[in-house]
Amino acid sequence: MNKPLLINFTPTGMIPTKKMTPHVPISIEEITEQVHQAYELGITIVHLHARDKDGQPTSDADTYGRIVENVRRVAPNLVICVSLSGRNATDIDQRAAPLELTGSAKPDMGSLTLSSLNFIQQASKNSPDTIQQLATRMNDRGIVPELEAFDTGMINYGLYLIRKGILTPPFYFNLIFGNIANAQADLLHTGLAVQQLPQDCHWSFGGIGNTQLSMNTIAVASGGSVRVGLEDNIYMDAERSRLASNIELLQRIHDLARIHERPIMDGAELKAEWKLAA
Repeated sequence: MNKPLLINFTPTGMIPTKKMTPHVPISIEEITEQVHQAYELGITIVHLHARDKDGQPTSDADTYGRIVENVRRVAPNLVICVSLSGRNATDIDQRAAPLELTGSAKPDMGSLTLSSLNFIQQASKNSPDTIQQLATRMNDRGIVPELEAFDTGMINYGLYLIRKGILTPPFYFNLIFGNIANAQADLLHTGLAVQQLPQDCHWSFGGIGNTQLSMNTIAVASGGSVRVGLEDNIYMDAERSRLASNIELLQRIHDLARIHERPIMDGAELKAEWKLAA
């Protein structure tokens, strides 16, 4: 059997709004329902962002707790990751609030962006001290960091944290290409990134906007895994003539997986590998 394909599903993100696309899930109920549909189709990890009653990104622990509990109810085997983004929250305690959840609301993973970076209209601020504090809090809570890297410099900083013992196994890298200020979506940058990764880690390719499909395709064909969803891309086509739904984007990944004879990794399999609570 070919290597199982890990699918990291990113349904909401921080940027898409209902005005941009009616398909993005914003409310707790919408997020729960779309994750349930994705789980029935086949995914491994869900990368969750919470929104407040006005649809704005929030780090509120209670909101995250309700989402995580709902997702566990409808998708019991799924590996659940919460966003600890530095785009709209700079205070370390505010960003880390979802890590303090307990019981069925406790996440399995938390996102850890490995440097500050500029998006086309906004900065994500991640100081060395903030990164290391978030990593330490996850270690203390038995939560796996989702290591987000947008270029090889960020991977190199992750390797530095591994050498210092601040990051410990298991390692999972989300490699995201096509951002205006970071590594571009081409074979040179993807090859350099994968070559730099530590042994015995899982890695996924994501792509910003039009680059999502090409990056996902390269990852499926080369034995890696994928990050996919409306967080990074809201269109089905390069001409941006048709808005996508999350399920359509996922169905396309399943088509690629069948072509390349890659079975979809179940979340229970990843939990067992990482010794996470079932």
